[in-house]
Amino acid sequence: MSRMTLALLLATTSLPALAQDFPLTLTHKFGTTVIEAAPERVASLDYNGADNLLALGVQPVTVKYWFGDYPRAVWPWADALLEGTPEILNGDLNFEQIAAADPDVIIALYSGITAEDYAKLSEIAPVVAVPEGVGDYELGWVDQALIAGRAIGREAEAQAQVDAISARLASIAGAHPDWAGKTVTLGTVWADKPNVYAPGDPRVQLLNEMGLANNEALVALSTPGVFYIELSEEQPEPFDSDLLLWFADEGVPPIEAVAFRPTLAAVTGGREIFMGPLMTSALSHTSLLSLPYAFDVLEPLMADALDGDGIEAELRVTE
Repeated sequence: MSRMTLALLLATTSLPALAQDFPLTLTHKFGTTVIEAAPERVASLDYNGADNLLALGVQPVTVKYWFGDYPRAVWPWADALLEGTPEILNGDLNFEQIAAADPDVIIALYSGITAEDYAKLSEIAPVVAVPEGVGDYELGWVDQALIAGRAIGREAEAQAQVDAISARLASIAGAHPDWAGKTVTLGTVWADKPNVYAPGDPRVQLLNEMGLANNEALVALSTPGVFYIELSEEQPEPFDSDLLLWFADEGVPPIEAVAFRPTLAAVTGGREIFMGPLMTSALSHTSLLSLPYAFDVLEPLMADALDGDGIEAELRVTE
């Protein structure tokens, strides 16, 4: 756990508990959910959801497996806070497994549940889903934290941690005024195809909050509700940004094999960063626990890549 994460936890646990009124009514894309009383047993269906619950002092009764080889399906920044082993949901939703965990509420803000899933889950416990008009994986990190916090009666704690992370983002942008207006692309290679993440993706939005702009060619290809775009080898333009970040959790060689990569200005200018499994996961979780960890690693790498010397550098690869 990073010093920043520990500081956030200490700051919020020292706050006085503020009463939050229940019953609580929440509206979302599937309708309205009423939570009668502050829940004690909270099930998370979100790929990143255990992090925010743990950050707010709640032990989830279910955790969704995403990727990685960690036995309890949480990553290092969260593992120390997890007590015991909750029910681990892997693959398609197992409604019997979720029901057996006996939740008081089910959080599904970054889960991709369907209307049919919602109806079945609502027979188990009240379900908190994404707001109307928001794509399954478009809800930003702030709303993920605040809605989850509100649903479990800990909105004040969630707001305090959001404020601390927002201040950190503002500090990064303020420390690097030269980043303003420079473009960034977040990409990966999946099944031998180059992919870029759209402006609506929460991870791209974090980079924007640091002062970086989106590639215009990428913006032109983006549509609401789509968080990534598969491209062909004949479409290098969305990758041709001032800074190029790669999710390289499957290794660097598949990315190096992309035919157009050597022609990109970010590559020839040494403004390219390969994020290994740990950093890919930290940035992808976009959680109250993972973001401070990600910023500690990413900020100096980005500053080094964007120093403007135009000299090709050795590959910058994170864990």
